[in-house]
Amino acid sequence: MDARLNLFGNQHATKILKHIVSANKTISDSGLPAATQELVKIRASQINGCAFCTDMHTKEAAHAGETQTRLNLVAVWREAKVFTEAERAALELTEQGTRIADAATGVTDEVWANAAKHYDEDQLASLVFLIALINAFNRVNVIVQQPAGDYQPGQFA
Repeated sequence: MDARLNLFGNQHATKILKHIVSANKTISDSGLPAATQELVKIRASQINGCAFCTDMHTKEAAHAGETQTRLNLVAVWREAKVFTEAERAALELTEQGTRIADAATGVTDEVWANAAKHYDEDQLASLVFLIALINAFNRVNVIVQQPAGDYQPGQFA
C-alpha cells in the first residue's frame, strides 16, 4: 500500500511538515513528562484511526522504556490500574480535546480542572498544543492513507 501523497518526497509538503515538527520539538523539550506525551499521542492516534502515528508512538514509547502492559492498556485506560492520576487526567483531556465534535461543550470544566490539579500552566500549555498537533498529524496521515508498520524508533530524529 502506498500513500496517496508522498509527504516526505514532496518539497512543499516537507516544508510544511518542518514547521509542524518544530512546534512539536518545543513541546518535547517542555516540562511535560515524556511518558505522558507519548500516551497522549497514542490515545489521540487510536481515536482518530491513524495507524501510522499509532505505530510510531507505541514504538517510540517502548524504545524509551514504556512497559508493554501500559502500551496495551492505553485504549482502555479508565479500567486500567497502571496509569497515574496525572496521566489519567491528561488522557481524559486528550479524549475530550480530540472528540470536540462529539460534544457541544468541547472540553468540560471538570476535565480541565482535573488536568490543572496535576500540571502547571506551562505544562498545560504544552498539553493543549500537543493534543492539537497530534490531531493535525493524525488527520494528515489518515487523509493521505500513510501506511503503517515499518517505522523505526528515532527514524525522524
